[in-house]
Amino acid sequence: MKVPFLNPATRVNVVRLQGAIGIAGRGGTGGLNDAGMAPVLERAFRRGRPVAVALAINSPGGSPVQSSLIAARIRRLSQRHQVPVHAFVEDVAASGGYWLASAADQIWADECSIIGSIGVVSGRFGLQDFIARHGIERRIHTAGRSKAQLDMFRPEKPEDVARLQRLLDQMHAIFIEQVQRRRGARLKGDDDLFTGEFWLAAPALRMGLIDGIGHLVPRMRDLFGDQVRFQTYGAPRPFLRRFGISAADLADETLGALNERAAFQRFGAW
Repeated sequence: MKVPFLNPATRVNVVRLQGAIGIAGRGGTGGLNDAGMAPVLERAFRRGRPVAVALAINSPGGSPVQSSLIAARIRRLSQRHQVPVHAFVEDVAASGGYWLASAADQIWADECSIIGSIGVVSGRFGLQDFIARHGIERRIHTAGRSKAQLDMFRPEKPEDVARLQRLLDQMHAIFIEQVQRRRGARLKGDDDLFTGEFWLAAPALRMGLIDGIGHLVPRMRDLFGDQVRFQTYGAPRPFLRRFGISAADLADETLGALNERAAFQRFGAW
């Protein structure tokens, strides 16, 4: 005789990784970051003895440090609990979003998903001419000759730009190493993989950036059977910090949402 509670259903725990990485409001609200995702990931790998953890990814990227921290945590938990990881890309897994996807053992995407953008970018405005036209003088005093480098209200110095480019190149090399280590022989060795370009799923599959075209529920059932059950975990997105919100907080939350939307729109999403 079978005792139901001694025969638990096959379980796949799903973690939603949604939004820009490391872009947070006042007090750390909003945005994907390692501190916020740590307890979520711990529960997903531990609870219910899952046969797999599925990552539902929809991110245009963001902080390289937070991308690295979250991806490394996923790998540690996968190895500790001996649970395979499958990533499923929704609208976009670009830049840091692809870094997160690379933590999975296999990556799947919709035909219209945006994949790639393996590069690093730093952008800012130059406002020195604007303030000069309005009779505004920038006054800044430092201890340390490089402390005020790349100040947006002062002209760029070639040595500051060169220093920034070295940092970007170093970060790019680390990103490339992560992708090569995780994807290995599946990559087709095309130099265009690492130019910052992005693609739809079909060319990404040909280049080895993903393993197949498919959606989370049917793919997991193909792999683990029709009776598989799903439990979803995700970081809560506070609603105006549970009503304890000031005017400054509201402005900050609004600006954060606009920044995130702009990041998605760069890839034609939203």
